[in-house]
Amino acid sequence: MDTLSDFTCFEFTHAGTKRRVYRQGEGPAVVVMHEVPGITAEVAHFVRNVVSAGLTVFMPRLFGRVGAKTNEAERMWQLGRLCISREFACLAENRASPITDWLRALAKHAYDEVGGRGVGVVGMCVTGNFALTMALDPWVTAPVLAHPSFPLPITRAKAAAVHATPEALANARRRIDEEGLSFLGLRFHGDKLFCRPARFATLRRELGDGFEAVELPAESANPAPEPPHSVLTIGLVDRDGEPTRAAVDRVLHFLTERLKPE
Repeated sequence: MDTLSDFTCFEFTHAGTKRRVYRQGEGPAVVVMHEVPGITAEVAHFVRNVVSAGLTVFMPRLFGRVGAKTNEAERMWQLGRLCISREFACLAENRASPITDWLRALAKHAYDEVGGRGVGVVGMCVTGNFALTMALDPWVTAPVLAHPSFPLPITRAKAAAVHATPEALANARRRIDEEGLSFLGLRFHGDKLFCRPARFATLRRELGDGFEAVELPAESANPAPEPPHSVLTIGLVDRDGEPTRAAVDRVLHFLTERLKPE
């Protein structure tokens, strides 16, 4: 178990919903949205890398346990719970999960507290595409979509959809054209679970040059405990020279170059 004893905690409330937020670091703010089954030891390891890059992480607990290593049974059980949750519209093609309203408020809180050029947001798996909706707000200047998995790809159309409204996509294109905003996306080739090639094809078509795709060979993923999917956490082989380590480094560089003072 990772106790996250090196983090501070506070309760953040928006629209009557209160959640615990784990905070660590100094420098520009980054909201990290964890994947299923929760704030795992692997997610906490990634967050500490972000902190080491000179950034302040705000990581809300959205669901699940805190600090446990990922196991497949708990991962699938928690995903089943999300599928019936009102806050997570897991099959929505042209709208985002309602929980993004709360997350946008947290990002504004982080920006008001820390200031600077803007806020980074990193979504993973079920939260991956949330970065598209959070970019509706001008203070979000470094959005990262890591193996975005909603809507769940139960049909060909859903496998290609990006879990965002047409307005959110139009806003993203406007900010790309007018502000030079860029979105960073990551996935494994051979991801047969949730983030399939059609989804990145949609992001390339909708966002054009404003979407940078990092797609890694399936064989570069950590082979346990699941097939290639989670680039920054479970699939990470954290050694110099490994493609997954290079992907983490690209995320850190993307965040720092867009958030730190020039």
